[in-house]
Amino acid sequence: MPDGPQTSYQDRAEALLHRPDRKQFVCFCADAATEEALRAGLAEAALTDAEFIRADAAQAIALLRDMPTPWTLLVDVTGHPQPLAALDDLAHVVEPDVRVLVVGDRQDVGFYRQLTRSLGVVDYLYKPLSAGMVAEHFGPIATGRGPQAQRNHGGRLLSVTGVRGGVGASTIAANLAWYLGNVADRHTVVLDADLHRGSQALLLGAQPGAGLRNVLEHPSRVDEVFVDRAAAGVTPRLHLLAAEEALDSPIAYAPQAAEQLLALLRRRYNFIVADAPFEADALGRALFALAQHRILVLEPTLACIRDTLRLLQLPSGPHQTFRPLLVLNRADRKGGLPTGRVAEALKLQPDIIIPDQPKRLEEAATLGKPAVATVRGFRNVIGQLAQAAGGTGNEPRRRRGFPWWRR
Repeated sequence: MPDGPQTSYQDRAEALLHRPDRKQFVCFCADAATEEALRAGLAEAALTDAEFIRADAAQAIALLRDMPTPWTLLVDVTGHPQPLAALDDLAHVVEPDVRVLVVGDRQDVGFYRQLTRSLGVVDYLYKPLSAGMVAEHFGPIATGRGPQAQRNHGGRLLSVTGVRGGVGASTIAANLAWYLGNVADRHTVVLDADLHRGSQALLLGAQPGAGLRNVLEHPSRVDEVFVDRAAAGVTPRLHLLAAEEALDSPIAYAPQAAEQLLALLRRRYNFIVADAPFEADALGRALFALAQHRILVLEPTLACIRDTLRLLQLPSGPHQTFRPLLVLNRADRKGGLPTGRVAEALKLQPDIIIPDQPKRLEEAATLGKPAVATVRGFRNVIGQLAQAAGGTGNEPRRRRGFPWWRR
């Protein structure tokens, strides 16, 4: 296609007045699960006028021959024997200023580079998709905001917060981190924000290292080597950053200590899983505010429902693109509220539901071995949580490709 000046968002807005036949955003989805994730993620990104059509890549090309080209187009190439050839065919039936997003089932970096560098696709995500991933990667493009100005490079911070004490948030944080490090094979660190009575070391069967207190009180003296030494190894791809300070010894947190610590950890780890109890100040609150994904853990009780609603009312942090994930722990336990009643009271369906299985989880905690390693049903649920929080590796860096579809 001929090269030319790229269309700015202002030009695009003006063009809408002259081309009302062109829709803002059209998604061609090959299956129901993909459509559901796209609908939820784009809704979270405040895109209200997207159109969804159930069609594979070949069907999308056929339909686009006879319809006006949308300003932004999403095509699903899952299962196509020659996805690059299909996208080349697509180029001949759409107008040159369209912005193209692609989803598919190929995970290799070479394929991503071919799409974004050679074909000019704006961005690509591989399945399974989550609403959070769609909101973070596709949302700014679809709504015309462009890439996020404050997006962090490097590792992803997931904060796990119990809406009340004793709901199992620490157990879920430990098992999520173990899953990311040992099943998803990502470099992961667990950060225990409670330096006095944190339980991550006990849950993971590890010894807390020395130095976390010094990192938080004197961050200007700390570098990556120091942090590496302070983190205790649990498995080859899972480390623990925790402390066990005397109960009568308060921590003098330095200003911006959490930000400086996270900047160091993001260079070393793909995921930082923070066991971050909600506090009025100190480390837990800072991690809650800075997380790219907040995970709220609740039990089926009225008190938990009340506190969940209060936490959901807090403003989003600067790096959030999706609402907090809700994990209903110990669902349908004896004496608790039915799951349907919990969803009705919250006016929101919990994202992850973990059934009550106290014996297996208590045995694992007593032995210092994550239950996710031995309890298959629990492992499957934690895998769902990891995927919902963006832990599937679907985070390629956005690159500028050669002009083909102009952006």
